[in-house]
Amino acid sequence: METGISGIDISIIIGYFVLVLTIGFLIARNTKTGEDLFLGGRSFGWGLIGLSLFASNISSSTIIGLSGAAYTTGIVNSVYEWMSGIPLILAAMIFIPLYLRSRITTIPEYLERRFDRRSQLFFSGVSIFSTIMIETAGALYAGTLVLQAFFPGLGMWQTSLGLALIAGVYTASGGLKAVVYTDAIQAVILIVGCGILTWILFDKVDFDWGKIVGNAPEGHFSVVRPLDDEGLPWPGLLMGVPFLGFWYWSTNQYIIQRALGARDIRQARWGIILAGFLKIIPLFIMVIPGAIALTLYPDIPNGDAVFPFLVTNVLPVGLVGLVLAGLISAILSSVDSALNSSSTLVVIDFIKPGKPDLTDQDIARYGRITTVILMVVAALWAPQIQNFTGLWDYLQQMFSIVVPPIAVIFLVGVFYKRANGPGAFWTLTIGTLVGILLFILGEMDLWPLHYTINVGVSMLISVVVFLVVSNMTDPPTEDQIEMYTYRRGLVGEGMEGLPWYKDYRTHMLVLVALIAYILIMFW
Repeated sequence: METGISGIDISIIIGYFVLVLTIGFLIARNTKTGEDLFLGGRSFGWGLIGLSLFASNISSSTIIGLSGAAYTTGIVNSVYEWMSGIPLILAAMIFIPLYLRSRITTIPEYLERRFDRRSQLFFSGVSIFSTIMIETAGALYAGTLVLQAFFPGLGMWQTSLGLALIAGVYTASGGLKAVVYTDAIQAVILIVGCGILTWILFDKVDFDWGKIVGNAPEGHFSVVRPLDDEGLPWPGLLMGVPFLGFWYWSTNQYIIQRALGARDIRQARWGIILAGFLKIIPLFIMVIPGAIALTLYPDIPNGDAVFPFLVTNVLPVGLVGLVLAGLISAILSSVDSALNSSSTLVVIDFIKPGKPDLTDQDIARYGRITTVILMVVAALWAPQIQNFTGLWDYLQQMFSIVVPPIAVIFLVGVFYKRANGPGAFWTLTIGTLVGILLFILGEMDLWPLHYTINVGVSMLISVVVFLVVSNMTDPPTEDQIEMYTYRRGLVGEGMEGLPWYKDYRTHMLVLVALIAYILIMFW
C-alpha cells in the first residue's frame, strides 16, 4: 500500500488550517472585553459546550497514549475515558450550579470566596503549572511525534513551537469563543477520521472479534487487573481513577471554563452530559485500534509509535490527510483550550487583583499577551517529555501529585460546612508535598505502590489534615457557607417545568447504564 503525503492529503490539511484560522480571526472582531475573551460573553449552548469539552479533552496525547497502552498493556487505561461520565454527572449535579450562581470567571475564585485568598493563589498556581507543563506540553509532544512519522526530518522543538504558534494565534485573537467554535469542528473531524481508521482495521481481521481477543495475551481486554499490574491495578481503579476524574471534570479551569460560558444552567448541564456520552466513543475508535494492531502488527517497537504507524501503513492516499487533519485538530483543540484557560487564571487571579482599575479592554490585552508567553513556554518544555518512559505514564504520574489535595478541598469543602480557609491552605500545601514525596520514593524504588494507589493514600492524608486544621481554627463565615456549599434543591435547580425527556437527570441515568454495561462487558 502506498503511504506518505500526497497532494490530496496536503490539500486537506491546508484547507483545515485555513478554516480554523479564518474562524478565529472572524470571531476576534467581536472579542473586545475580558468576558468576551475568557468566557465567550456567556453565550454558549449545550451542543457547543459538549463538543468542545470532548475535543479539548481528546488530545493527540490521548490518542497516542491510549492506543499505545492498548497495544502494550491492554485496554485497562480506557477507563479514564468512558468512566469520565461519572465525574461529569457529579459536576452537572453539584458544582456547576454553585459556580454559575457565583458568577465566577475562574475556579480558584470559588476557593477565595469559600475559603481565602491563599487557597485561590495556590490552586491557581498549580493549575497554571499543570496545564502548561503537562496538558499543553504533552499535546505538543504527541503532535510532534505524529508529524515526524510523516516527515522524519522535522525537529522536535521547532515542530512543537510551530504547532503552539498556530493555536496561540487564533486563541489570543478570538478567545474562548474561537476555541469553542473551532473545537466543535475539530471534534467532528476527529471522530470521522479515527472512525474510518477503525473500520479499515476491523476489515483487515474480517470483523472477527474472536480473532482479536485470541491473539492477545490473557487479561488484555480486562479492566479489572491484578495488584501487581503495571498499567492499572484494581485498587487504583477504585482509589485513583474516580478522584483523578473528579478533579479533571469538576475543578479544572481547562475544562470547566466552557460551562462557565454557558447561557444558563440548563445549557451547561445538557452540554456536560453530552460530553459524558461522547467520552464513550474513544474506547471504540482510539483504544480498540491499538488492540487490533497487536494482532496485525506485533513488532511495532514502542507504544507511542503505534498510532502513527497505523496511519502511515493502513490508510490509503487521501485518507491520510483526513486522519492527519483530525490529529492536528486534537493537538490544536487541547493547546488552544489550555492556553486560554491558563491566561484566564494569570490575568483574573494574579494581575487583576493588583490592578483594580483595569478596564475590560486592558484585561483583554493582558490576556492576549499572557497567551503568547505561555505558548512559548509550553513549546520549549514539550521536547523534554521524550525523556520519560511513556507519554501516558508521564501525564498520569504528574496528575497523581497535584490532584489529591485539590479533590479533597472541593469534595469536603462543599459538603462539610465547618471546613475553613486555614484547613484548605494547609491541605493544599501538605497534600502536594506528600504527592511529591511519594513520586520521588517511587522513582527511587523505595515505595512499591502504583501511582494510582498513591492518589488514594494522598487523599486520605489530605482529608485528615483538612478536618484537623479546620476544627482547630475559627469556623467560616455564614456567607462562605450559604453561597458556596451544598443545599437542598441544588440538584434540580433550573429544571423546573421541563418534561422528563429534557431533564438532565434522565440523560444521566441512561449514561450510568451505558457505563455499567461497558464495565461488565470488559470486566
